[in-house]
Amino acid sequence: MKLSLKGEYALRALTVLGLEHSDRVLSIQAIADRQAIPKRFLEQILNDLKSAGLVESRRGVGGGYRLKRPPHQIHLAEVIRHVEGPLAPVSCVSDHFYEKCSCPDEDRCGIRSVMKEVRDAIVGILEGVTVAQLCDRVRLLQGEAVTPYDYSI
Repeated sequence: MKLSLKGEYALRALTVLGLEHSDRVLSIQAIADRQAIPKRFLEQILNDLKSAGLVESRRGVGGGYRLKRPPHQIHLAEVIRHVEGPLAPVSCVSDHFYEKCSCPDEDRCGIRSVMKEVRDAIVGILEGVTVAQLCDRVRLLQGEAVTPYDYSI
């Protein structure tokens, strides 16, 4: 798995929306300015995230975007799978995008075995991190105090 610029920008946009999570919306321009993302590219990305049910929008004056679900309910794996496709380095080890591989004996392939371990590590990390946790990490790296979030809400 290699994160493209589109995937990186999607995560950065969701981080801004997570940091500002509320009932109000943020304009595309505000998100673009905070993350130095080209506005037209961000529009495409946010529309894609909207089709995935991750964000919602309000049109018109005062319009913009916000998270459709609370940030603690959006896992990075879900976002990256939607934007990038499989998390697996080769398709024959993907749980969501499996394709038969070209090796003669898939079950005894050493390369496949190693790539499955790589996939499991990537999936374990990305399914274990939510947008809320990513936002907490941003706050910590910026030297802000972080209050433990009650995820049962």
